[in-house]
Amino acid sequence: MLMAGRSRKRSKRNYILEMLSVIFFPKRCPVCDEILEPELVHRKIHPGCESRLYPVTGAVCMRCGRPLENSTQEFCYDCNRRKREGTPIKQGKALYLYQGEIKTAMYRFKYSNKREYAGFFAEQAVRKYGDWLRAKEIDVIVPVPMYKKKQRIRGYNQAETFAVELSKLTGIPVDTRFILRVKDTVPQKELDDLKRKNNLKSAFQKTENIVQYKHILVVDDIYTTGSTAEAVAEELLKTKNCQVYFLSICIGKGM
Repeated sequence: MLMAGRSRKRSKRNYILEMLSVIFFPKRCPVCDEILEPELVHRKIHPGCESRLYPVTGAVCMRCGRPLENSTQEFCYDCNRRKREGTPIKQGKALYLYQGEIKTAMYRFKYSNKREYAGFFAEQAVRKYGDWLRAKEIDVIVPVPMYKKKQRIRGYNQAETFAVELSKLTGIPVDTRFILRVKDTVPQKELDDLKRKNNLKSAFQKTENIVQYKHILVVDDIYTTGSTAEAVAEELLKTKNCQVYFLSICIGKGM
């Protein structure tokens, strides 16, 4: 009886705290950024806004997860080229095409402290790729790291925020110390392919870790050419006998 009473009190207290949180820190839709009505808080998005996103569907590249215009293809143009050169990433997946409303949403998520969006993206990731994560036996989630000074100025790393929410839903641990960004690089979007690669040389460094991961999931907010993902994977593969997978919230359409 005593335990049941304590449980009821805890449940009541948690309910009150949840209601106060909704009142004083209302949840916002990740697309329009307007406050969500109480009945929509559990969905984390307005139904009309969700229809304005472009989920990755249909035939996709077997390596990076980019949608393919020709369903008879196995790889996109970029990955066909990388396949000849060799690639450190075993396979990648993405939730949305980086076009339309998601561009503004990702900008807010990245630069305007809209960390709460991560909960929605993580839920969608588990709904879409939960079976894939289990099949690949992922044993750790590694967010693409930010340069320490840059993260201190911004206050957070959006990839890490996404990773933490994904961990809560899957039970897969997050390791934010396994690999570090030791070089402050120029934004990749400002560079061509060759300069992107040179820009990321020696940018990441794997730390000494007694835990030996076998199946690593690297996560980030946006996958464009894949240069950043590959640079992180190459460093991670200095650990023997491991495989690196990749999951991003958005991905560019490519060629």
